[in-house]
Amino acid sequence: MGMTMTQKILADHAGLKSVRAGELIEAKLDCCLGNDVTVPPAIEIFRELGVDTVFDRDRVCLIQDHFTPNKDIKSAALCSEMRKFAHEQNVSHYYELGRREMGIEHVILPDNGIVFPGDGVIGADSHTCTYGALGAFSTGVGSTDLACAMARGKTWFKVPQAIRVVLHNAPRDYVTGKDIILHLIGMIGVDGALYKSLEFCGDGVQNLRMSDRFTICNMAIECGAKNGIFHVDNVTLDYIAGTNPSRFSRGEYSVRIADADAEYDRVIDINLDDVPLTVALPHLPSNTRRADEIHGMKIDQVVIGSCTNGRLDDIEMAAGLFAGRHVADNVRCIIIPGSSRVYRQALDKGWLAVFDDAGCVISTPTCGPCLGGHMGVLAANERCVSTTNRNFVGRMGDKSSEVILSGVPVACASAIAGRVATPSELGIEGGIV
Repeated sequence: MGMTMTQKILADHAGLKSVRAGELIEAKLDCCLGNDVTVPPAIEIFRELGVDTVFDRDRVCLIQDHFTPNKDIKSAALCSEMRKFAHEQNVSHYYELGRREMGIEHVILPDNGIVFPGDGVIGADSHTCTYGALGAFSTGVGSTDLACAMARGKTWFKVPQAIRVVLHNAPRDYVTGKDIILHLIGMIGVDGALYKSLEFCGDGVQNLRMSDRFTICNMAIECGAKNGIFHVDNVTLDYIAGTNPSRFSRGEYSVRIADADAEYDRVIDINLDDVPLTVALPHLPSNTRRADEIHGMKIDQVVIGSCTNGRLDDIEMAAGLFAGRHVADNVRCIIIPGSSRVYRQALDKGWLAVFDDAGCVISTPTCGPCLGGHMGVLAANERCVSTTNRNFVGRMGDKSSEVILSGVPVACASAIAGRVATPSELGIEGGIV
């Protein structure tokens, strides 16, 4: 029996000719990642291991993004501890305010050419599965596993079973990766891919931008998946060539293609032209509805950004939708570029001025309101349409508040209408900018 994409990468990193679902293996890592919430407890465990230095200062990535700029004394203390450790270990890939680039980890790593096809990556953040969009095996772990990985450069895995998701045709106007992954989660449920690899392939992949693929893999965890991974094509290779040309030109990556006889627990076919603009109502990502079926649901806030939808393509799309229009009087709309690079590019292209003219608030790059941290926390009984990835009870603030997940087009239309809306409801025609 052949192997899936994920199984091939795990076999490579375990030094084995082949692996099978359910096997326990120890695999080398190309990168391990942590943030200001998960690194401080990992540092404590790292010290207890009696190790003086990280296994490779070029393969440890530390990014301050969850509670930065620091919202209170406790978050400042966490960031201070992380900063001291990064300087002590002379970590190459350390990102925070005032250093070459700052922002959200899952935007920074791909854009800076840190993850490539065939890599094995872990991160002490559940949405580390984002990097499967690049054809890498990438998954989230806890702070204890991160500490051990920083010390040893390897960790253990149970080889996951796989679900093959075959994408056909092209998406409709304004349908993005967020709609596609919400559609899938609505089909299979929040535990429909529990500890499985979601492997995306098919002729429809070529019609998805990298930003769509990042969003889809990012939310693989929301249906319980161990990881999500895309077949690598020219779109992928063109993207990585622009992020780290030296590594790309040296061929320091490996594209893994699933064998024709690879074993899958399930095969799901999705016609992209059948996927509607989709939202997830409170309080689960699987509570999905067609966006055009939601009528008269008033909102208080809109958040556009996060590791799912804070990339340059997302900001460009939002600017195109807000141009010449204004946020409803009863709504607060917060735009959060995913990194300082995205922020600066949006500034140079005049998009931030569009948002300001439309009555939006423009935030420094941060995770901020996604986890109820800061820069947009909800009060009691408030409702928010958000391009973030989770809408659990109390996720963005008070336990009585509600979060509706959507893609950028629905979020923008909702901000303008003052209620859940789609671009076509407002007479906005067209497609992806």
